[in-house]
Amino acid sequence: GMFLAIIGLREMGWIQDDGATLVNLATTESWGAGEYALYQHGAVISMVALIAITVMMARGIKGAIIYGILGASLYGWAVGAYDPYNDFMAGGAGWGSATASAPASGDIFGWVGLPEESMGAAFGAFSDIADDMAGFLLVMIAFLFVDIFDTAGTLYSVGRAAGYVDDNDELQNSDEAFISDAAATLVGAMTGTSTTTTYIESAAGVEEGGKTGLVALTCGVLFLSGLFLSGLFQAIPTYAAACALVIVGSLMMRQAADIDWSDLEVAIPAFITMILMPFAYSIAAGIAWGIIAYVLVKLVAGKYQEINGVMATLFVLMCMFYLGPGDETTSVSYTHLRAHETLRYLVCRLLLE
Repeated sequence: GMFLAIIGLREMGWIQDDGATLVNLATTESWGAGEYALYQHGAVISMVALIAITVMMARGIKGAIIYGILGASLYGWAVGAYDPYNDFMAGGAGWGSATASAPASGDIFGWVGLPEESMGAAFGAFSDIADDMAGFLLVMIAFLFVDIFDTAGTLYSVGRAAGYVDDNDELQNSDEAFISDAAATLVGAMTGTSTTTTYIESAAGVEEGGKTGLVALTCGVLFLSGLFLSGLFQAIPTYAAACALVIVGSLMMRQAADIDWSDLEVAIPAFITMILMPFAYSIAAGIAWGIIAYVLVKLVAGKYQEINGVMATLFVLMCMFYLGPGDETTSVSYTHLRAHETLRYLVCRLLLE
């Protein structure tokens, strides 16, 4: 939940980077003092949308998040709103236009095409892999753990929100869920897309009452519309969609109430897991260091019998992953991996994503 929230607040324009404190509140005193008026600033519009979504959800209105995003988008298009996340000169990511504008009628529909440059490129990389198998294995192990932990954390969180975690703290039908995620990851890689994986935003669908596979199938079919309506979707301002992330993040935080905060042997590793996700900007990093902290606490406390085989194995692997021998650790920067330049590029892209 906190990981989604910090992403959402950053994209809304409320959080910015700071050289002294790492992050800081955006310079609110400058809003409305420059080229854009206060009513045109995306941060203000997104906060109004956030409050509106909250009120609608509190009143039990179905589709509140969609209505909030749609309302913020339409208003932003009408007034030519400022999108702070896309203002590169002001420290934003600059992925799109810093000014919201409705798509032209001729740009709404259109076939985006297939990823021709990356389609099937994985199959042509086998010869490059053979040139430096050691480097490839380091990359593969790194992404293996990242994908497993990201998926496990997401499935457990969403499953718990949907009521599919039983009294033994086990996720029902987890085998099928992991197989589905793994298959999608493989197929996505072969077709040249970015990594296809389970997404935490499913919590929004759970909140609306969706708890079956029919919801997932519906979402999948609707995603296909992106092939033909890319112009419309790209015109949605970043700040308009970002407020939904904060809402979903708040929904995920409910599960923190189930932690036994009086038991410090559990509470502190859990807290480390929670805070490292937003601060390290990685679900996998939070889970990994939570495991390390949990096992270390149990070892020092002399409670070896409470450490099961799975946790012990993960502890050893995670220590090797982050601290492992010499410069061969799998968590080193991609620039230190002695791999082919193609692998260097792929690692960089995947880590950034």
